[in-house]
Amino acid sequence: MTLDIRQLTPGFGAEVRIDDIARFDEAAFSALRDLWVTHGILLFRDQELSEGAQTALSRRFGELEIHVRTEYLSPDFPEILFVSNMQKANGEPLGILADRDVGWHYDQIYLPKPALGSLIYAVKVPPEGGRTYFADMAAAYEALPDDLKQRIEGRRAVQSYEHFNRSYSVPTSKTQKARTQDVTHPMVRTHPYSKRKSLYICPGMTTEIIGLPETESRDILDRLFEFSVRPEFVYAHDWQAGDGILWDNARTMHRRDPFDGRHPRLMKRTTILMPDALAAPF
Repeated sequence: MTLDIRQLTPGFGAEVRIDDIARFDEAAFSALRDLWVTHGILLFRDQELSEGAQTALSRRFGELEIHVRTEYLSPDFPEILFVSNMQKANGEPLGILADRDVGWHYDQIYLPKPALGSLIYAVKVPPEGGRTYFADMAAAYEALPDDLKQRIEGRRAVQSYEHFNRSYSVPTSKTQKARTQDVTHPMVRTHPYSKRKSLYICPGMTTEIIGLPETESRDILDRLFEFSVRPEFVYAHDWQAGDGILWDNARTMHRRDPFDGRHPRLMKRTTILMPDALAAPF
């Protein structure tokens, strides 16, 4: 089956023009999954997506994560994480990450079994700000200078959720910390379906390269971070209410601009985990 698409950039991202993403038959879903692997990001405009429909669609791609930050989960569908600056009736934050800038990161890179994908749906958006940027880490890896490729070949790096929280979020509880201990992953991740290689590091959570002196580790990481977010690898998205974006988390890192906290913003995210047979090694 052929879906109606429009390229977002020459080699990364596509808009899928469809009235209701919750109503894919098997043929259409198979085509959608192929597009997802090919393009890395899929954008859907003008959707009316209930939490039940979002969860059901996401589950067709794989097992869903129940995020460690349980205080920000939907009370009806705990597979959904609220990303928001709004407050609950009792005055507590409704969602995670509020209105500040959020640096480059891969979702769930800090887990032993990391994420394969994410689907986020925009319910409320501010009139300006909050732009999200997505970086194609497969294209970045393929364009790396040979000396950098050689220096990271076979290397592993430390991924830390606490490092991210210190910069962009609020502290986790003792129980949450115990569930999100630092892990190591290969710095180059082979995609389970396309077999393309991607850089699997990010400024928000990658702290060091195993087996290298601190100064050398820092130098390599800084060079990789700077290289991987060159304009030719990045798609920038300005949100409209009703937008849904499905991205390939084996290939794509992202960040967000700040926005005026006087305006409400509510995004609902599901996270798709790797199938057990493909979870590790990469």
